[in-house]
Amino acid sequence: MGIMYMKHVKFFVFLCILTFTVSCGQQKKYVQYKVKEGETMRGIAQRLDMKTKDLLRLNPDVGRNPGVNSVIVIPNKKIKAGTTTKGNKAEEAVKTAADKASALKDKKDKDIAALKKNFVVYEVKKGDTFYSLTRFYNVTQEELITLNPVLSEGLKVGQVIKIKGIEEGEEVLENHIYEDVIEEDISLKVALLLPFKAQEYNTVDAKDIFQKSKLANMVTDFYLGAKIAVDSIRKQGIQVDLNVFDTQRNGTEIRTILAQNDLNKNDVIIGPLYSEEAEIVAHKVKVPVVFPFYSTKQSKFSASSLIKTSPEKKVFREELTSYIKENFTKGNLILVGDGKADSNISNAVIKQSLQSHDSISVVHILKPTKGYIAKKRFLEILKPNEDNWIILTSGNTVLVADAINSLISLPEKTSVQVFTFNKGAAFDKIANLKLAKINLTYVSDEYVNEASASTQLFNKQYFSKNNAMPSFYATKGFDITYDILIRLASGDDLKNTFKEGASFRIESKFDYTDKSTGISENKGLFIVKYNNDLSLTRLK
Repeated sequence: MGIMYMKHVKFFVFLCILTFTVSCGQQKKYVQYKVKEGETMRGIAQRLDMKTKDLLRLNPDVGRNPGVNSVIVIPNKKIKAGTTTKGNKAEEAVKTAADKASALKDKKDKDIAALKKNFVVYEVKKGDTFYSLTRFYNVTQEELITLNPVLSEGLKVGQVIKIKGIEEGEEVLENHIYEDVIEEDISLKVALLLPFKAQEYNTVDAKDIFQKSKLANMVTDFYLGAKIAVDSIRKQGIQVDLNVFDTQRNGTEIRTILAQNDLNKNDVIIGPLYSEEAEIVAHKVKVPVVFPFYSTKQSKFSASSLIKTSPEKKVFREELTSYIKENFTKGNLILVGDGKADSNISNAVIKQSLQSHDSISVVHILKPTKGYIAKKRFLEILKPNEDNWIILTSGNTVLVADAINSLISLPEKTSVQVFTFNKGAAFDKIANLKLAKINLTYVSDEYVNEASASTQLFNKQYFSKNNAMPSFYATKGFDITYDILIRLASGDDLKNTFKEGASFRIESKFDYTDKSTGISENKGLFIVKYNNDLSLTRLK
């Protein structure tokens, strides 16, 4: 029996050795790695002799700065040590240094927590400038230096600075500025799909095309702005392969482009311009598809690869409501609508939201009777020597003109400030002097500071190439193209970069959020006010 037992044991040992040998021979290609304090994806990639973008592709849900103890996937090969040590003394020195660094970090975290009770706080990162900070937080350089005298010597990486004071009990949302990062030896391939309609215009004089066709102007200007963006990216050492396709103006041409070209070879596709064509492309490809302009149909998009660069209209309403709740203290709030369904819904939604705020108990609603709102109806509600905030929830041309004419001729001691989230064609027909007199404050997806260095540089570059100043569509073409490409230049997945913060370009803010469908939506907006001298001030 003893002999038989020994045979079984040997056989068991043999099996174990065989299993171990087989498992060693079939070594895993990838293994898990726990991120240590201070490590970044770039640093880990360098120690693995691989590109950062390849490591990020292995870990699509991880950003460039993973948290301590995050688990990532890496190739199963020896990772170079960040530091080399010899003997216990060296190890102890490293441990002591790490302990000191940890203690300093704890102190820094406590200091930041204490500051956050009274201030919006920011830690300066590489590439930050006074211009980027003042634009993002809507403060002046002088205000920053007053709060942080040390800034008179300039910004330094790692500085924790106070941005602006906050009221007791005020809720402050965390804001993050996207940091432009460029991966070494990065190259990008971009497809631009726009309806140039070259065949249709082939026999038409150029002057006639641009005099008669708004679409031709819009598409051409967008393209010229996009070209400036590509040139700017290339000047930063990034290789960009731009492929331009004429989508004409029918679904047949889109299908021909898809059939004859492998658009998946691109890192991103900008366009098509029409919503139905964008959906067709997005359902056929796996790369991001950037939809460049607003469409009423974009709320029905279903393809997860789509990126909507223009905010939904309901976001405009939410942004204005949020601003009023944050800034209104006491006085009169009046909602003015046209009595139609959309306006009634907006009135109800805004009223409910405003009255949920502690300092707002009464919100008046005015609607037309017999087609208009008489001036005396405003005077029955407006109060002299108090803040009277009026929110126009309609874009109806007659109602807007009627209401503004009534409000610019009030008694001397009765002043108003008029707000709208729907500044469209109806307001374009009102003289700016009138808009300034009522301090019109509105939500916008664009705001240009003509005095800024970046705006002046873009205007100069555009004029040099095209002998004309850039239009709205040219600037939009630059902003969208530059923002998408500089984010891709990080080597990170495009949608991962959206999680790392909002960005400001020439006139646009890009602050993306992902919906349950996977579609990325920009919610970057500004609050802008007319001044008495007809200039505009950005309030938020």
